[in-house]
Amino acid sequence: MPVSLFSSPVYADLFADEELCRLLCDDSDVAHMIVFERTLAIVQGRLGVIPAIAAGEIEEKLAHAQVDPARLAAGTQAAGIPVPALLTELRELVGKDAGDWLHWGATSQDVMDTAMMLQAKVVFGILSARLTKLIDTLQRQSTRYADVLMAGRTRSQVSTPITLGYRIAQWAHPLIDAEAALPELRHNALKVQFGGASGTNNAIYPEGPAVSKALSQELGLADSPSWHVNRTPLLKISSWLVQLTAALSKMAQDLTLLGRSDIGEVTSGAGGGSSTMPQKSNPVQAETIQVIHQMSITAEHGLLIAANPAEERDGAKWPLEWHCLPQLFLCTGRSLQHAQALAESLTPRPDGLSGTIDANPAIMAEAASFALAKAGVSRVAAKEIVAAASTDTLPFNEALSSRSPVEINWSEILDPSSAIRPTQEMANQIFSRRQHRSAD
Repeated sequence: MPVSLFSSPVYADLFADEELCRLLCDDSDVAHMIVFERTLAIVQGRLGVIPAIAAGEIEEKLAHAQVDPARLAAGTQAAGIPVPALLTELRELVGKDAGDWLHWGATSQDVMDTAMMLQAKVVFGILSARLTKLIDTLQRQSTRYADVLMAGRTRSQVSTPITLGYRIAQWAHPLIDAEAALPELRHNALKVQFGGASGTNNAIYPEGPAVSKALSQELGLADSPSWHVNRTPLLKISSWLVQLTAALSKMAQDLTLLGRSDIGEVTSGAGGGSSTMPQKSNPVQAETIQVIHQMSITAEHGLLIAANPAEERDGAKWPLEWHCLPQLFLCTGRSLQHAQALAESLTPRPDGLSGTIDANPAIMAEAASFALAKAGVSRVAAKEIVAAASTDTLPFNEALSSRSPVEINWSEILDPSSAIRPTQEMANQIFSRRQHRSAD
């Protein structure tokens, strides 16, 4: 079995997000930790916390510094974290005099948490662009199929007529919520970490808050008191990511159902073949999105376990974040890619869509019941009349005519196309929320 679906040569094309994998790899981790150390020296030199000469040396020597992650392996095994070994490498690069001022007042968690947030900032930029593109595509498809009737289904049973455009708009609905929530999430959750050994900046008191603020400005992260043991930022991030994979999974699940052999109302994605049944075209991309959502739930659970660290730092909880957060990012990124392919290739099958409606003449039963009630028949009696008509051997409209105590134009009432206008208006409301929020 593969060690990881994200790195396996067999499974990577299905589950891995190549762009995000590069951003979240060991080389990237080390590079972002170096960015923290260099930036820390720059702001401390500017504030007079460390000598300006030493700060200049560190700034220059680490500007293009690279450290092979493999060189940190032995040190990481000994310390449980890579920062001490990294500092040994960096002090050799900057020289002894400047090296003595490197990492001044910081602790390993400051380095690793801030590096993680710097990576997350870039990831969110990528996810945001993909999410916007997906919603744009769904909006175009919703408009394109705004008058294509289909059977709505509640609890797996045919309910009332809707349109394919409305169903697509409902797929977009939670995605629009996620898009609207992202700016605030990025502002509030992506925080600089600078607290020193126990989170109180003792070593450089009283300059700690000034250094933290300067770091935040240089790195483009929110300033914050030390959050060494307050893992709320990560929980906010994970919650948003899992909400997004859930929304994508709902869309994928619907497309899987609509594409079933015995339903055949919509096609999407590049179908996968069977090892023994040549007629099959399996919904591989839609299935993969659903699998990835389950994987994201598992990853979020790991972050929840890590969210109650003991005392001022907990080495038995912290590594769970290093394992689970990258998985969550990769899950979300790949799901968005698969969903984009499904949205772009989505194609209705008119015969299948109309066939379902034709095979369920009582699909307009709700409208019939309300028409009777509006004509003066009690709600209870109206429901009984329609229920009896739906099981009659006569065609539904004839059965209603024979049982109705009042004259009603059943051809007009039972026309499924009457559902088009209300579904279009609801779809428009969904997308107009996005336009309103974007304007804000």
